Amino acid sequence: MANLIYDTFKGNMNGSIDWDDSGITVKAMLVTSSYVPDAAHDFVDDITDEVSGTGYTAGGAAITNRTVTIDSANSIAKYDGDDVTWTSSTITARGCVIYKDTGTASTSPLVGYIDFGADKSSSDGDFVIQWNADGIFSIA
Repeated sequence: MANLIYDTFKGNMNGSIDWDDSGITVKAMLVTSSYVPDAAHDFVDDITDEVSGTGYTAGGAAITNRTVTIDSANSIAKYDGDDVTWTSSTITARGCVIYKDTGTASTSPLVGYIDFGADKSSSDGDFVIQWNADGIFSIA
């Protein structure tokens, strides 16, 4: 499955999800290969097949130091943040769902889905999502 930006994020670009606002929490939640991404999913309560395992907390982990960089010459907005790590973990994931955490699954809007391309695992070690050097995602 390819990466995608959920329709909810596209509709919320009017300011309710301000990516680089340090006053909100944006998280990466790991999912198994059984999760079927759908751009029409809108809130975390639509997400099925979240991973579980040692060192992983349900709901995922925060993406810190988020930035938006505008490349005016190429009309691209680059969304980035720090890599995410689950230490001393034993988990297997196929991808991650990025979302704004409101504290309630039914009101936590989805941003995007990143497909790892294959299952990625850790065994009593660090599970790291190392974002691309060009950012987590870009919008043209």
